[in-house]
Amino acid sequence: MENSFNPFDNPSNRVLVAQSTEVERVAFYKKTYAHVAGGVLLFVLFEYVLLQSSAIVEFALSMTQGYRWLLLLGGFMLITNYAESTALKTTDKNLQYMAYAGYVFAEAFIFIPLIFIAIAYTDGQGFAILQQAGIVTLTLFAGLSAVVLMTKKDFSFLRSALTIGFFIAIGLIIAGSLFGFNLGLWFSVGMCVLAGGSILYQTSNLVHRFTTEDYIPAAIGLFASLMLLFWYVLRIFMSRD
Repeated sequence: MENSFNPFDNPSNRVLVAQSTEVERVAFYKKTYAHVAGGVLLFVLFEYVLLQSSAIVEFALSMTQGYRWLLLLGGFMLITNYAESTALKTTDKNLQYMAYAGYVFAEAFIFIPLIFIAIAYTDGQGFAILQQAGIVTLTLFAGLSAVVLMTKKDFSFLRSALTIGFFIAIGLIIAGSLFGFNLGLWFSVGMCVLAGGSILYQTSNLVHRFTTEDYIPAAIGLFASLMLLFWYVLRIFMSRD
């Protein structure tokens, strides 16, 4: 679920955020985080609509068993890669928005089993758990983003470590699905650390890698990292019950 953007080769008519004026940088950051917020709202809307259909919920739950979960993850990764590459390779905002919306829908679908279980099997505390996990996730996201935006530090050095970490995580997920063992609390904690590193890396790209017109692909990268963090924060909260 890691997001690894390689920003556009910078054409002559594009200005890197790092080389732009203060006014242009602030406008870029506002657009980017507004699109992240829009992605979160669209995710909530998609999730609500999907959970209203018992057929969709049953199908999503059936996909969490054994190799089916691996197929679902594989399909999700394909959609992720398509959305990322589309948003990065085109300057057509309509296509970028379509890629973003498609990615948000894929996130909403893959979250169905986790959110359904959180609501249905936590002794009536499901909505409180979702709220608590959401607050913790947004607080961590805001704090990590602020660190980068305030210090302007380049966290691109994290890319290799994140790539290795996510490959290890994927290997463990595959092993757990095939051999039926629970990865447990500490795996979720480790994934939260990886997600935090991904937020630092993606926010660093805002400052050092993107141009002032790349706010949609930048938002996709941040949204992906945010949702990865939310997934494992929610798992940690659910493990307490």
